[in-house]
Amino acid sequence: MPPVSKPRTALEPHQHFGAALGASAGLLALIWGQEIVDQLIFGGGLDRYGVVPRDLASLSHVFIAPFLHANFAHLIGNSMVLLVLAFLNALRGLGRFVAATAVIVVLGEGLVWLLARGGNHLGASELVFGYLGLLIGSAWYERHIGAIATAILALFLYGGVLWGVLPSDPYISWESHLFGFIAGLVAAKWFAPQRYHKTVTK
Repeated sequence: MPPVSKPRTALEPHQHFGAALGASAGLLALIWGQEIVDQLIFGGGLDRYGVVPRDLASLSHVFIAPFLHANFAHLIGNSMVLLVLAFLNALRGLGRFVAATAVIVVLGEGLVWLLARGGNHLGASELVFGYLGLLIGSAWYERHIGAIATAILALFLYGGVLWGVLPSDPYISWESHLFGFIAGLVAAKWFAPQRYHKTVTK
């Protein structure tokens, strides 16, 4: 008789938790490692790879600008909220988290390049707002109790940051906040599970 393979089983809750924590902590460690290298070796010179709107030479920077920071204070301000919101999203599955992150980075920073005011735009706050938009959008499109509860928790913890999508401090890229949030909503729509299936009768 041919060998019988064991059915694949879903991850246990503690495995989901560990994988999500590892992914979010790994993301933050990557950003911190980059900033340490930038400050100690390049003297902050990597900041030139931020996004300069409508400058063709910086178009490719959309892939890396969210992982750069002007200084350690800038990074510290983004770290905890990034860790928490990344973790809450990664709990939904690592594949979905990676794909949604790619959408947030490319679409969000692409809109910054296309529409933002002049300057050098960089920083993980684009990811922060993208992840918050992803949680809120998932609750809206899926109408699932788990997604709704997670979005409520995120709003309770960090809902006040949504004011950051409005112009305020001229040295803060509110455009990155706004377009990151929009990209998160778009990602939530794209990756929402199919809720309805049409039945075709003959």
